[in-house]
Amino acid sequence: MKRLDGVKVAIVATDGFEQSELVEPRKALEAAGAQVEIVSPKAGKIRAWKGDDWGDEVEVDRPIERARPDDYDALVLPGGVLSPDKLRADAKVVAFVRAFSNAGKPVGAICHGPVTLVETGALRGHLVTSYPSIKTDLINAGASWVDEEVVVDRGLITSRRPDDLPAFNRKLVEQFSQRARHRLRDGASARSDQA
Repeated sequence: MKRLDGVKVAIVATDGFEQSELVEPRKALEAAGAQVEIVSPKAGKIRAWKGDDWGDEVEVDRPIERARPDDYDALVLPGGVLSPDKLRADAKVVAFVRAFSNAGKPVGAICHGPVTLVETGALRGHLVTSYPSIKTDLINAGASWVDEEVVVDRGLITSRRPDDLPAFNRKLVEQFSQRARHRLRDGASARSDQA
């Protein structure tokens, strides 16, 4: 049995996501046993940004209109400049992301990914990191910002840039597996209460 067997993760992105920040976490989560779906306001395919030009296309598994937060155990928000900026302006995406924070589900956000969280109001009181250029946005949203490769604070996992992906991916698997253990334990408790 793998650490994330039975765990379902949504990665929310649209055109202009940083390629490595979607592809590498997806690989790490799937290798640990998670089922990962790409959720986007755009149907069909979305295109990555890689370095200083457009990168590969990725198939969207579920358009945001048909995605329900209750169907997922955890969320990942890749960076890139373009994708997070588009996502933060989309009310359906913001509501979807907010639901994870409200439910206490773990959320991972790397690079510029945390700007979508600014719109949810969920950063208040959290310790975070990010790409340095959005530091002020996160502080203005009520977060405390530090310059570290990965920060974990009450289910929120943040990292600064693609170089931090190994540490970010390890913490995603660790935190998401804790969520899975809690869910399994809570499910067993509910079943024994009904017996």
